[in-house]
Amino acid sequence: MPATGSPQLSVLIPAYNEALRLPATLERVAAFLCARILPQRAEILVVDDGSRDATARLAEEFVAPEGVTVRVVRLPENRGKGAAVRQGLLASRGAWVLLTDADLATPIEEYDRLAAAGTPVAVGSRALRRELIQRRQPFHRDVLGRLFNCALRLLGLTTLRDTQCGFKLIEGGLARQLGHELRLDGFAYDVELLARAARRGAAVTEVPVRWFHVADSRVRTFAHGLEMLRDALRLRLWLWLGR
Repeated sequence: MPATGSPQLSVLIPAYNEALRLPATLERVAAFLCARILPQRAEILVVDDGSRDATARLAEEFVAPEGVTVRVVRLPENRGKGAAVRQGLLASRGAWVLLTDADLATPIEEYDRLAAAGTPVAVGSRALRRELIQRRQPFHRDVLGRLFNCALRLLGLTTLRDTQCGFKLIEGGLARQLGHELRLDGFAYDVELLARAARRGAAVTEVPVRWFHVADSRVRTFAHGLEMLRDALRLRLWLWLGR
């Protein structure tokens, strides 16, 4: 039976061509929500970013346990992870919104660490306790990630050591406000989300989490890296102009 009323937690999963791993992800997330959130209600919100496979259909066909609702938002064409997250934030109904990746590179069980932070934004981090990384990413990706973080610091866009972990918990009202403000469609959406939350005066806590590198990543290291740097520069200009 689907949950009624406003849920306590919305779990937002942006998905692009994730038909192979999404069913197992939904099973694991739903089981966790039943164990941790009930009797408070929860929803899983899958945003299909114009997938060419059966991602949306499989999400719509998933039979959730009692107390958990699954909703699917379909984007008509592939626009990028940032666009999917933005639509998901706007569609969310929870008192809190948890962003997580379809590959569960950060296990859903790490939600407890973020919830314990007690701030409007809690950000999963791979940089604070690197011993929690269970499977490391290739060396070149790690180096480029660190260089990108240095660039963000030089631009004054963050003081965090890791903005790009896809596991974040946001107070629901703030999440929906940010959904109206975000503009970047690509992988630099994390930077914009955190920068705009900070500009609103929201406290942001960086929380060490377990993380596993997943080989079948949608990130093309160099091409997307250049795109993210370009978007960071655009964001710096927008914020400077008050946009």
